[in-house]
Amino acid sequence: MAADPETLIERITDYASRPDPYPLYAELREHGVARQQNGSYLVGTYHEITALLHDPRISSDRRNRTEPDEAGDEEQGIPPSFIGLDDPEHHRLRSLAMRSFGPPHNPGRIDALHGEITRIVQDLLAQLRTRDRIDLVDEFAYPLPVTVICRLLGVPTEDEPTFRGWSDTIVSGLDPARGADPTERQRAAADARRAMGIYLGELAASRRGDPGADMLSAFATDPGPDHGGFNQIEIMTTAVLLLIAGHETTVNLITNGMLTLLRHPEALERLRNEPALMPRAVEELLRYEPPVQMLPQRTPLADIEINGVTVPRGAPLILVLASGSRDPRRFPEPDRFDPGREDNQHLGFGGGVHSCFGAPLARLETQAALTALIQHLDAPRLVEDPPPYRRSPVLRGPRHLLIDHDRAGG
Repeated sequence: MAADPETLIERITDYASRPDPYPLYAELREHGVARQQNGSYLVGTYHEITALLHDPRISSDRRNRTEPDEAGDEEQGIPPSFIGLDDPEHHRLRSLAMRSFGPPHNPGRIDALHGEITRIVQDLLAQLRTRDRIDLVDEFAYPLPVTVICRLLGVPTEDEPTFRGWSDTIVSGLDPARGADPTERQRAAADARRAMGIYLGELAASRRGDPGADMLSAFATDPGPDHGGFNQIEIMTTAVLLLIAGHETTVNLITNGMLTLLRHPEALERLRNEPALMPRAVEELLRYEPPVQMLPQRTPLADIEINGVTVPRGAPLILVLASGSRDPRRFPEPDRFDPGREDNQHLGFGGGVHSCFGAPLARLETQAALTALIQHLDAPRLVEDPPPYRRSPVLRGPRHLLIDHDRAGG
């Protein structure tokens, strides 16, 4: 008997599907748009997702849902960050954040990190080469981006470990799975977000009298255009967003990337011999095994028709980006990993006004990380395949990735 398309979200979010959700995404694409038993609508085809990402009738503010089904941050006294807002407020806050992150105001900030990222990668690799078994997540893929984003923001090195517990709790709050009562999970996520926000807000406030070159100093002292800079609450919510988005997705991108290369030894060997191909390979990884699988918090502001299905105003709309990036109507042989793939306009960083503005940093870190790993780990091989995955179906990646390799000098 054919599976019920109205249960797709339950099957996708089921932890048993985490190692390989792609057959379910193929099923979703057959339906184009699938209404779920919980009243949400899933969209999994490339062209429809792309259009919706650019459609001003689609809101990112869950307060526009007819029947909010999650404990909102507002109930915990925390306003949403700009990723959960619509224009014009989204544009104002995002533009302020961009002033201290990239062009046109700081065009060299990310490029200037190249040397620092290389040093961090080499320091981490020096520790890995002395042992014949490593956990790529705990010992490399996590510490690299969290160190980078903490240094960007100006977080003291000794405080970096504090963020992992907060981050894990916040990410767990993104799980759209039904069945279990989400209230406690959402409350814990809001508590962690508030604790992180208070810490970062106080750190930014301490920089007002003695600012440095870090982003928290810029947030605290930049008057912005027309004297419209961040207030204290906006500093807190924006800094939390950047810290979470700045390392959680990159951890998964690096880990999913190395897992994919170890599953495709011919591609790994090609990249070892052709390191200049790595930027294109990272784009393919963003298409083939993206760290962000779906955007679960979209809502139509009016009744809209998607592929012949009317989605009512205020209904939960879930854009399954990972499905769209494997749509055979857009990508030839979409289930084949091709590090040299051309015309690769994937959905790995979303699109439209909410496209990931940290994408240049994620690309730089992943290119540096994977290049170093395949050049310096001798005969790397998976210990367990599939590895154990993290709980979240939204930010999908291995929780651990054990790799054996021939130890240097061994």
